[in-house]
Amino acid sequence: MALDLSGVRRVVEGLLDDELQLWREADGESNDELDEETGELRPATQASVPLWEGPGAVTRPGPLSITPPLDGAVASLPATTAYQALLPLSAPQVMIDDVLSVSRSVRDEQLVGRRFRVAEVAVGTYAVVRVVRMEVIG
Repeated sequence: MALDLSGVRRVVEGLLDDELQLWREADGESNDELDEETGELRPATQASVPLWEGPGAVTRPGPLSITPPLDGAVASLPATTAYQALLPLSAPQVMIDDVLSVSRSVRDEQLVGRRFRVAEVAVGTYAVVRVVRMEVIG
């Protein structure tokens, strides 16, 4: 007998309160260009193709450490540019170098307008939500 998680999925998807947009470069590659004067990555001149728009959540991957590791100690701390996205299972398959942008956020207004590059897609998929790791690009 299979476990029916449709009720849990509906509850979890109700908690996804950011509005996200998923983009992919027309040729399937990320060709952002570095502005050497400002140090910012800017979208390439080629057209990006919008793949999906819908609810999601952008979060930090674990607690931020306020105490640095001691000398010689091994510690795994998330990078300051590391984020993760929680996407509903109805969202299309995400690829590395896809771009997620935040068009609305109830929890954090500073996320609105930010862009993230998908860095890892095999972080995890649960029966109720898909998890991907991202890096800030703008």
